[in-house]
Amino acid sequence: MTQQNEDKLVILHEDNHIIVVMKPQNLASCPDESGDDNLLDRIREYVKTTYDKPGNVYIGLVHRLDRPTGGVMVFAKTSKAAGRLGEQMKTGDFEKKYLAVLNGTPNPESGTLVNYLKKNTVNNMVYLCTQATDGAKMASLEYRILQKDERLSLAEVRLHTGRSHQIRVQMAGIAHPVYGDMRYGGERAQKGKLALWAYSLTFTHPVTKERMKFICEPPEDETPWNRFDVVSVLRPQ
Repeated sequence: MTQQNEDKLVILHEDNHIIVVMKPQNLASCPDESGDDNLLDRIREYVKTTYDKPGNVYIGLVHRLDRPTGGVMVFAKTSKAAGRLGEQMKTGDFEKKYLAVLNGTPNPESGTLVNYLKKNTVNNMVYLCTQATDGAKMASLEYRILQKDERLSLAEVRLHTGRSHQIRVQMAGIAHPVYGDMRYGGERAQKGKLALWAYSLTFTHPVTKERMKFICEPPEDETPWNRFDVVSVLRPQ
């Protein structure tokens, strides 16, 4: 299992074009209006210091994870790599899979959810809405339950679209909110650290064209992950 360290940069892969890292939970992916510490600035400082680079260091943000979500992310070290990875995002060649601990167990235990979502930029909340709603964006995902007990279930989620707060809103919309998601699940979600983790990232290297897959497992000793045998369900068949 990958162990989290809030201060240490956990690097899964690095070459001249990309750097793949584990984002700790509750760390912003990139600078925002809060001015808080963030992963992009940490990577930029790492590259600047490690390779003694003068001036501004280019690090391209390819995708984001919500602040409370941990897991694997790739950043570009050149603008060419950023552009090519961005194209993969548009064409669907960039595959992200998540693990989520849900309150209860959905019925059926696997399926596709398609909704329309709208974000309120004032309170940073996302809401289910109709297709006719002004500013509505279609959101689609697949889920399947991997393990379950009497109160919680471990789900794998694959995104078809990359909307803000998408997994959290869509799962809460079927009355099975992510554990610890007090924003969308209320008391039903149970208090605790948000149990949503980007565990798998697959893409084509922007220069070598090699198909690459990275796995970054959630912290096995933390609640509620410790209620499940995550290693066994993620081990290749």
